[in-house]
Amino acid sequence: MALDETGTEPDAEVGGAPQTGKRSESRPENGVAVAFGRQLKLLRIRAGLDRPEFGRLVGYAAQSIASFEQGRRIPQPEFVDKADRLLDAGGLLLALKDELARAQYPAFFRDMARLEAEAVELCAYDTHIVNGLVQTEEYMRAVLAMRRPLLDQETIELRVSARLARQEIFSRWPAPLLSFVMEEGALRKQLGGKAVMRGQLEQLLLFGAMRNVELQLMPLDREDNAGVDGPFTVITKQGGEQFVYMEVQGRSNLLTDRDETRLAAARYGIIRSQALTPRETLRFIEKLLGDL
Repeated sequence: MALDETGTEPDAEVGGAPQTGKRSESRPENGVAVAFGRQLKLLRIRAGLDRPEFGRLVGYAAQSIASFEQGRRIPQPEFVDKADRLLDAGGLLLALKDELARAQYPAFFRDMARLEAEAVELCAYDTHIVNGLVQTEEYMRAVLAMRRPLLDQETIELRVSARLARQEIFSRWPAPLLSFVMEEGALRKQLGGKAVMRGQLEQLLLFGAMRNVELQLMPLDREDNAGVDGPFTVITKQGGEQFVYMEVQGRSNLLTDRDETRLAAARYGIIRSQALTPRETLRFIEKLLGDL
């Protein structure tokens, strides 16, 4: 069998109720990634560039270019912009940019990522780890590295990039209202080590100081806690339509039934009333930082 430019084998030919799904953390070999990769390869060859040459122009290794072209890895938006311009694609690659952005998430999370991008209000209750929207890059890597079965490094990097992209919600305008309630235990676990947790706590203080963000902590000594059924997120869209997202042990659940979403929103309100106030929470986090 003939080998490709990097010494690898050439690309193979690739032919109102609750929504639930089993989590898949496999590599993103999906239609849009494959379609983008084929277009990228055709345009690169048309431009007379091999993978190493093109990689130098866009600032990526030849192996990364191969992964993009074979649909095994989803490129960042900056790469798409550069590639379209350098290859004189006339917007052909840019046309797939939004679809690629959605495809970077695991299949089980794509609906939630879309809702996050459209939310006017997001309320999240977390019990075991810091919410993904407010995680630092180092904390993300530490959490993803602990997954079992183990994730390969390429998948970890893809997930980190996707989570960082979601943090665009904090700079959006009009600013959505964001509320986070986290159990004290989630902030006491030194996942990744003291340095990682110190950076995470410092980032929580920064997010908690934002005018559209309310960060609250549920202390371990609380005798009342309406969150005993576990973590969940309530998303409200323009017009008042609400959704509830839950994820546990490899499965996700997106509730759309109005009665169920209203009950979840009411439960979240009770949880907030039982937790520390935002001001008390920031003081508590400062104390945790001092103890590290």
